[in-house]
Order: sequence, then C-alpha cells, then structure tokens
Amino acid sequence: MWRGPGAPAESFYQVRPECTDVPKTHFRIKAGRTLSVRRWHAAFAPEGYLDICKPLSRIHRGGIHPSIRGEVWEFLLGCYDPGSTFDEREQIRQRRRLQILLLYLEKKKSINPINSFRIQYARWKKECCQMFPAVGSGRFVTAPVITEDGLPIQDPLVLLETAPEKGQAIATQENAGADFKTRDSSRTNTANGMEKVKDKKVVQWMLTLHQIGLDVVRTDRTLVFYEKQENLSKLWDILAVYAWIDTDVGYCQGMSDLCSPMIILLEDEADAFWCFERLMRRLRGNFRCTDSSVGVEAQLSNLAAITQVLDPKLHQHLETLGGGDYLFAFRMLMVLFRREFSFGDSLYLWEMMWALEYDPGLYFMYEEPKSASEKAEGSKGKAKSIRHCGKYERENMKNGARNSEGPLPISVFLVASVLKDKKSKLMQEARGLDDVVKILNDITGNLDAKKACTGAMKLQKKYLRKAKKT
Repeated sequence: MWRGPGAPAESFYQVRPECTDVPKTHFRIKAGRTLSVRRWHAAFAPEGYLDICKPLSRIHRGGIHPSIRGEVWEFLLGCYDPGSTFDEREQIRQRRRLQILLLYLEKKKSINPINSFRIQYARWKKECCQMFPAVGSGRFVTAPVITEDGLPIQDPLVLLETAPEKGQAIATQENAGADFKTRDSSRTNTANGMEKVKDKKVVQWMLTLHQIGLDVVRTDRTLVFYEKQENLSKLWDILAVYAWIDTDVGYCQGMSDLCSPMIILLEDEADAFWCFERLMRRLRGNFRCTDSSVGVEAQLSNLAAITQVLDPKLHQHLETLGGGDYLFAFRMLMVLFRREFSFGDSLYLWEMMWALEYDPGLYFMYEEPKSASEKAEGSKGKAKSIRHCGKYERENMKNGARNSEGPLPISVFLVASVLKDKKSKLMQEARGLDDVVKILNDITGNLDAKKACTGAMKLQKKYLRKAKKT
C-alpha cells in the first residue's frame, strides 16, 4: 500500500507501544528516488524479462518501497535470473512452496511427489520433522533436548520451560520426537521408548535447536510482528532446517538477525528460506569459527589494510591502543550492521549494498547449468549483462579488483567509512580499546545509511586507485 512520499519505515514495521527507546529510522519514501511499485513493474517486458539497470540505480538513490521490498530482494540476492520469464519463475516458486502439499499427500499415500517435483526445502523440512517433530508443528523449543552423548534429556525443566501455555514448544509425543509422560502432581516426566541417538550429524543438529529457540525469542522483539506465535515458529523452522543442511557451519548466533527480515517481507515460508539461503551463501564465511580464528578474520584483516593505506595515522593510533586486529568491528561485519541501525534503516542499507554489488553472474553461480551447451549459453548471457552490474561491482571490474576469492565486500568499506567519520573522536578521546568500543557503540541508531554507502564508495575508489599504483 502506497503511503505517500516522506512516509517513515515505522509505518510498515510497527513497533510495540511499550518499546519507547527504539531508534527511529532515517529512511523516508521519496517520490522520484525510491523504487516505486510502478517503476518496478515498468522494468519488466511482457514475457517477464527484467531490465535491472534502472531499478539498481533507483535503489541506490532512494531504496525500495516497503510494499515490494520482498520481491525485489529475491532478484538482488540471486533467487531469480532477470533473464527468466514470468512462467519460468512461477515454476521455480511453486517447486519451492510445495512443502505443505508434500506432507499432506504423503500422509494420504495418494502420490509420491518427490518423484514428480524438485522440492528441496520440502525434503529438508520433512527430514527435520522426522528427526524432531517440533519442526513444522507451529511451536519451538528453548531448552536442551539431547546431551552431547546423544541421550535424550529427561530434566523436568525442559517440560516446564517449554510448556505450550507459555507460547513455546513442548517435547511431547505429538510434536517433539519424544514420548513424555507427565504426572500432574509432581510435574516430572520420563522418556518412554526414546533411544540414544548415534548419528553424530543428528546429535550436533539437535544440540543447536534450543540455542536457535533462545535466539528466536530475542530477535526483533520490539516489533509487533513477533507477538504472533506463528511468526516465531516460522523463524525457528527456517533456522533449524538451514542448520541441518549446512553441515560445515550449522547454526551460529547472529543468523536469526539475518533471517528475521526475510520472514517479515516474504509471507511464504519457502520463499523466505530461499532468500535467507542465498544471503548465507555470501555471508556463511563470517560464521566459520575455529579455535584459532574467527569467521570474519579475513574481512577484519582487509579492513586493517584499507585503513592503513587510506589513513595511516588512524591505523597507527588503533594499533597503539591494542585494536590493530580490528575486532571491535566484529559485530558490524558479522550481521551487516543490524545492531547499528534501526530495523527500517538496516533494510534500506542492505538493499543499497546489494544493488551496488549486484553481479548478473550471481544466478549462474547459484544455479549450475546441466549441460555444456547451457554452460556456454550462461557464459554468453553473463558477458552481455556486464552493463547491468551495480556501481560498486563496475568499479571493481574497471580496476581489476578481483582475486581468487573475489572482490572485497562493500561492508568492509562501510566500516572504514564509519571509522573515517569518527576519526576526530577516536584520535582525541580514545585512550584504550574500551574507549574505541564505546565511541563506536554510540553510533547505534544514529547512522545515515545513504551517507554511509556514499562514503564507502568514495573510499573504495580511493583505495583501488592507490592499490593500483603500488
């Protein structure tokens, strides 16, 4: 629904009345700048081919109107090829949305839809449901359900903490994979027929379920949207399924912050899952942590190199304070500034970043062609679409800023831009690493997304120019 130029994002992402300390968004819908419904629809040919050039430019200038944000994000994240037709996208969409029909038909034994459709999300969700039936039940767990040895937990606190009357999931015979019996007088329970889980992959996955639940109830809790149980359980389901399919990374704290906007913007659960999965393809490296390194270590190292080239004095000052590893920027890079911006502004920032970084080869990278001829055709399509790249990506291509791992993400330059803006305060007031953290924490809710992106672009140009010379 169009709410007119100047409408704040809060009118679309309603905050609970009692939450009075939530940062206000700076994003405003601006006629002539914001990508409107009319402009978006006008970018499609009658068959459905999308000329993404003009939308990218419009997004960079003024973001996306909230009423179409979800469907535009699907293109920005590479869920759909702009060169596909309406019919082709609808076929893909329906394959992704059939999880409910799949479960229903299999119960009825009418057909075996797995042989009829490529229903990836349905298969994964069904696997998870069979291992732990709380998945897809409309509920979720917030307490541990298994030990590290694979033994089902029989602690009464599991039952009490996750009782349905409290709006959360309960491990019962119907919906949580264990047959619990409850004595009304003592509130104790015993596992009946539960066997030790021997598969290490299943054990590892089940160990994460309660952590996902704990994070779900803390994610964007100021929004009215998450007052509904069904929305909380949808977020839990998607994160649980993702943790099952991504065995290298599984689930880590911060993923719920990245997934939450997808749930809000895309009504269908399968659509939200695929949007989140595409985003994780870009960011999953952030969550790969070992005993000796953190997932964003490479980006932090790049941030240090950029600052050293562009502002040696600031870099030296941070090193002197013990911040030469730039770990103070960990959170910004990990969850793409979700904590530094209001909810509406973080969405605005993300879509500007994705529009600037847009690479028409994304779809071909995500969807491997089946044959050599299709690969050749895909390469041709990619070559012809270079002019459709985002402004940031074009600058990288122009300066040859590609290595074996690809160009630096714009998020690194965004952090560099924030440091540049806070340079005076950092140089004058920071006498230790705690001061650096405090100064950067003070920016929460006060950053301007458009200004930050503009600053990042300027720093990128300057850095590439200097790097090319050296």
